[in-house]
Amino acid sequence: MIGNSAAMQGVRAEITYAARSDAKVLITGESGVGKEVVARLVHEQSRRRNAPLVTMNCAGIPDTLLESELFGHVKGSFTDASRDKRGWLELAHKGTVFMDEVGEMSLRMQALLLRFLETGEIQRVGSERPQAALDVRVISATNRRLLEQVGDKSFREDLYYRLNVIHIEVPPLRDRRDDIPLLVHYFLSKFSEQHRMPVPQLTGEPLQQLEAYHWPGNVRELKNVAERLVLRSRDGRIAVDDLPREVSATAVPGTAPAAGQSETTKARELHHQLFERLVTRGESFWSAVYEPFVSRDLTRHTLRDLIRLGLEHTRGNYKLLVAAFNMPPEDYKRFLNFLRKHQCHVPFQRFRTLSAGLDNREDDVQDGSDRRTASGGLGAH
Repeated sequence: MIGNSAAMQGVRAEITYAARSDAKVLITGESGVGKEVVARLVHEQSRRRNAPLVTMNCAGIPDTLLESELFGHVKGSFTDASRDKRGWLELAHKGTVFMDEVGEMSLRMQALLLRFLETGEIQRVGSERPQAALDVRVISATNRRLLEQVGDKSFREDLYYRLNVIHIEVPPLRDRRDDIPLLVHYFLSKFSEQHRMPVPQLTGEPLQQLEAYHWPGNVRELKNVAERLVLRSRDGRIAVDDLPREVSATAVPGTAPAAGQSETTKARELHHQLFERLVTRGESFWSAVYEPFVSRDLTRHTLRDLIRLGLEHTRGNYKLLVAAFNMPPEDYKRFLNFLRKHQCHVPFQRFRTLSAGLDNREDDVQDGSDRRTASGGLGAH
């Protein structure tokens, strides 16, 4: 982990402490702070370092498939089960399993995981008997506030205390600004080598702007910005004009605002900044919007305003909006499900124009069909 701040020194100390035992570890922190890096370091410094580290994303797989992926299945247990398959827990035997986004698990899956944590036994989907107990260390991570979920009964209290033996909280980037220069220079060197370009020089005001920025996407966002700066650098130097607009518009502490710029951030609202990042700069909705939203760095109000702006751009066509926000076509239903789950779906009708023609009328029918299909839940992430 890169950084010499007091916060990162504390995280390193916790990693060393956790690596001395096989106790379960719960890693918390906002999206993009590096929770998977922490999990990997705990594993690599532990006595299990020569055994597998198996990583799974609990939010990335539908509940119907997660059980099979976690515990395995036997041949014929469902339509596509053409052979016996070992699950992730079996693959991690003698090693470590890292369960990212554990707060996204359904209550049913939480119960199955709790049983494994209590007995060490697994039962493959379709099997009539449990298998021998496994030797697996469990490290979990979440950007959710699990105690709040325990309070509203969406996360099991007994599972929370099973997972939370050693707790490592990774601070957001804005709480360790002293590490920003080290991180920026590291990523500039990395991407310069990757793209076979000279390492650009970054000093003075551009660096101050990067240090002052809020970084809602944390290290992941900084990494993306660094790669963009490598590709956009001119004459081997990075100027303020090369920075993303949301970064260059940030007020640097101790400096006076430029003439006519005192209301810059208010004049350019957040949903306009996000729209530009998606449509102009080619960032994906899932990384630029979804991740900060589930980390509670974006509000529903901002998300709705962004969707309205997008529908104005596509004349009310949600399928075109998926493409405009740099998502693959197969994410169409997932996108609608996400918006409806969080009450951020905006009716498309008022954005339609006569010039949209038959294509839009066909989409009206499809949108209605997808609403009926999507009513069952969020779907795969």
